[in-house]
Amino acid sequence: MGHHQVLVVGGGAAGITVAARLKRLRPGLDLALLEPSTDHYYQPGWTLVGAGVFSLEQTRRPEASLVPDGVTWIREGAAGFDPAQNRVTTTAGQVLSYDALVVATGMKLCWDAIKGLPEALGQGGVCSNYSKDHAAYTWEAIQNFQGGNAVFTCPPMPIKCPGAPQKIAYLADDAIKRDPALATRSTVIYATATPGIFGVPTYAAPLREVVARKGIDARYSHVLTEVRAASKEAVFSVKKEGEGPREEVIPYALLHVTPPMAAPEVVAQSPLAAASGFVEVDQYSLQHARFPNVFAIGDVSGMPNSKTAAAVRGQAPVLVSNLLAQLDGGKGSGSYDGYSCCPLITGYGKTIMAEFNYKQEPTPSFPLDPTVERWSMWWVKVNLLPWLYWNRMLKGADHERRFIPGLPAAR
Repeated sequence: MGHHQVLVVGGGAAGITVAARLKRLRPGLDLALLEPSTDHYYQPGWTLVGAGVFSLEQTRRPEASLVPDGVTWIREGAAGFDPAQNRVTTTAGQVLSYDALVVATGMKLCWDAIKGLPEALGQGGVCSNYSKDHAAYTWEAIQNFQGGNAVFTCPPMPIKCPGAPQKIAYLADDAIKRDPALATRSTVIYATATPGIFGVPTYAAPLREVVARKGIDARYSHVLTEVRAASKEAVFSVKKEGEGPREEVIPYALLHVTPPMAAPEVVAQSPLAAASGFVEVDQYSLQHARFPNVFAIGDVSGMPNSKTAAAVRGQAPVLVSNLLAQLDGGKGSGSYDGYSCCPLITGYGKTIMAEFNYKQEPTPSFPLDPTVERWSMWWVKVNLLPWLYWNRMLKGADHERRFIPGLPAAR
């Protein structure tokens, strides 16, 4: 049995960030990272891959180049958690023990929850930016679109990057309208399971204006249940407040699907899970409710925040300070306020930089009205945020929460 002071399960954005920050603050720490993947992807960039702005290769780095110096990289996955015994079993049958555990496995994409989707994906105009294998096909499908319905779906929450399903709808709408003749024979439909365009009222208002300006057909409380590739039809279950459920069939020429998501089974079926399947942690301390030497970060954590890479930047300093206090026999005082950021791309060269906390209050990093579409925020999304990800966040650096501290949002 191998033993480590800290075991981090998952080497994605959350796991690498935590590992790097722990080693930065305590270089002598015995830390192991459990991660089977050889490649690491900047997933927030996949919307731009699907829109023809980035290549997929621009979002990829070798995992080996990101594992911090001094960290033991175990190239396996987790097969079971036994927090009562402080043990994790790996997919190769190793048993690893720990003093403190960080769960950072991310979410799983439930493609097979939608009938006909796995068979349809990647051909016939059926695409998804949520898959590295199919994001590039989204751009191909947009370029080959000749008219009809371009349908973009969003499943029930929680999902990672809740704004992404509508971002690609706005970008595709822009691309279609470059050809006025094509625009006249095309309809962009955004069919979302949510009851409104966005969960934070401050940002929902300008997004409703974007939808109206573009003439997008927004359909709420629509849950995709089946893809009929042969007849090119998308089947939705519609359940609106005060109404009985009904089925709606929408023909498509292009169909961009955001799949339902869930915690990985190895987590959901473990003692670590809440009823939701996600790790049962305190939403402020990121510490487990029943196992005090267990912490969770990122998409797998059962916190009521928006699941984005930016959220990880806000969570990591809190988790690390509380974990180190736990190792030292004390109790940490770090508190996460639910910060998340969703750069809401509303077209080529336009972005609303939506930053907010648990209370759904705007928490802007810039001294600008955060509800306005701006070219400058598009530049931040395309250029600055990827740089910060690779060069600051994954290196364990401090979270530059406010670029200009203390300034209110100007209007």
